[in-house]
Order: sequence, then C-alpha cells, then structure tokens
Amino acid sequence: MRSRSIIIYLINIVIGIAQLILGLRIILKLFGANKTAPFVQWIYETSAPLLYPFEGIFPSAALEGRFVIEFSALFAVIIYSLIGYFLTKLIIMFDEK
Repeated sequence: MRSRSIIIYLINIVIGIAQLILGLRIILKLFGANKTAPFVQWIYETSAPLLYPFEGIFPSAALEGRFVIEFSALFAVIIYSLIGYFLTKLIIMFDEK
C-alpha cells in the first residue's frame, strides 16, 4: 500500500513538471516572448524533447504575426495528462489484486 502511494506520487510529480514546462512554453509563445532571453531559451530547450513526438501534428496559428498558438504543445499537455491518469489507474488496479 505504501509503495503504491509513492509510485503514484512520483508519477504525479513527473507529469506535473512536464505539464508546467509545456504550459510555460505555450504562454511564452502566445505572448511572443523574446527568444534571446535566457529563461525563454531554457524553456524552449527543456520542452523540446517533450514536444518532439507531437511536432507537426497540428499547424501553429500566428496571430498578428508575433503571437503564436502552438496546438502541438496543447495536444502534448493533454496526452501527458492522459498518460499520467492511466498509469495511476493501472497501478491502483494491479495493487488491488
């Protein structure tokens, strides 16, 4: 029982960090953040591996030329949320048996 809660906690931490990084990327792209700023560069570089499987699925929409809605990143957040949910349910299911 104790190991189950630790594993679920770790899954939630990892998925939460991925969601946070992707969420920051979405916000920075949406508001047209300066790509040369160190924090923005760090977020883009850190989120690139998380976004890699989803790149090119949806086109990014540009508003007024500078503001970008990155639908691939939004889709990645949804998929990572679902993965975390299903992993948690899977661990609960196997622990009950």
